[in-house]
Amino acid sequence: MIAVVKCPTCGKAVRWVPENRFRPFCSERCKQIDLGAWATEKYRIEGGDPPPSADDSPGEDLKN
Repeated sequence: MIAVVKCPTCGKAVRWVPENRFRPFCSERCKQIDLGAWATEKYRIEGGDPPPSADDSPGEDLKN
């Protein structure tokens, strides 16, 4: 039995077979759309600022 998944970009049914070089995407276009979303930081994990490290000191950026 061949697995069928939905394309993450357009939702079209995609057969999960070695011959499909774009899997899990249905096409090169959908693959490039997804890559562009990553490049423009559309996909991100929300979170706060990281805690300061011991190496950071106040006013570090003001030197020079």
